[in-house]
Amino acid sequence: MGTVLVTGGAGFIGSTVVERALERGMTVRVIDSFRSDVHPESELPDDGGRQAAEAAGDARVEVIRGDIRDLETVRDALQGVDVVCHQAGKVGLGVDFSDAPDYVSSNDYGTAVLLRAMGDEGVKRLVYASSMVVYGEGRYRDAAGHDVRPAPRRVDDLESGRFEPIDPATGLPLEPALIAEDSALDPRNVYATSKLAMEYLAASWARSTGGSAVGLRYHNVYGPGMPQNTPYAGVASLFRSALERGEAPRVFEDGGQRRDFVHVRDVAAANLAAIEWTEDAPAGRTRVFNVGSGVVHTIGDMAEALSRAFGGPAPIVTGEYRLGDVRHITASSARIRDELGWQAEVDFEAGMREFASAPLRAAAGTAGATAAGIR
Repeated sequence: MGTVLVTGGAGFIGSTVVERALERGMTVRVIDSFRSDVHPESELPDDGGRQAAEAAGDARVEVIRGDIRDLETVRDALQGVDVVCHQAGKVGLGVDFSDAPDYVSSNDYGTAVLLRAMGDEGVKRLVYASSMVVYGEGRYRDAAGHDVRPAPRRVDDLESGRFEPIDPATGLPLEPALIAEDSALDPRNVYATSKLAMEYLAASWARSTGGSAVGLRYHNVYGPGMPQNTPYAGVASLFRSALERGEAPRVFEDGGQRRDFVHVRDVAAANLAAIEWTEDAPAGRTRVFNVGSGVVHTIGDMAEALSRAFGGPAPIVTGEYRLGDVRHITASSARIRDELGWQAEVDFEAGMREFASAPLRAAAGTAGATAAGIR
């Protein structure tokens, strides 16, 4: 399968992709910025350049400490590479709009530099991390079974505890359904906008260079090695971090938000399946796939399962909300199953039992991952 460059390969998902690639017999190179507000000091390499892959966990991996926004560094990293697995980026809803420049620089400018360098070096195969957030709200049906696209939820409804999206024609709550890749895209926060821009950049690169690109729209990823105590890490990590402190997980809204929780090992396997797809893909071909378990759980379900497995206090439902959050978003993973032969293998209950006692990545500040970090 050749040599793969994993951007962000010392991060949460990236490091698991590295493990899977090694299992498949691939030669692996990592580029990671080891940004100090993401990686604890104990993880930072000493020499600032190439070194033994202690941070990636395996001496078979060549690691470059560098930022993907630096063109010459990326060109150097691409020497002898057959395929790029692009996991680097700033993730999560963020704190407020002041995060916008960092999201755009880390996700969009960083991706643009990477694609420019791939074009320069003749590397024509790309797999990259997108996200479910590009859809905005999920898919909904009205009482007659017709698809309806709800408007963004209103502040006065959220303040009053009315969390369900409403059918504008009838005023009744809509029925959530699984969302497929051809659904309309409606990013509703800065992070979502930056991920959709990455998809457009990848498609433009493939058309102009004859490359092949696969975008993986991750749903709610969890598992060992998640970063802790940061607003960028995801709800599973926030709940687990609270339990570590002896506190009850705080569940926003009424806990009924529907999500698809997918284990990081399954996500890594999806990346390897996508890498294989690019080997025989026609020139200029792009494809996007949902990566989810295909099984719906609420955030309240997840908090309860995790608290139970941890042996900690029961979750507290707070009624709080974040304006950029969506109510329901759950994946149809039929396309990736049918076209790539991938499906999730880790059962939700078993995954939560493992996650309850699995090691987390040590806290390292709260500014989130940037040019090569954690997803």
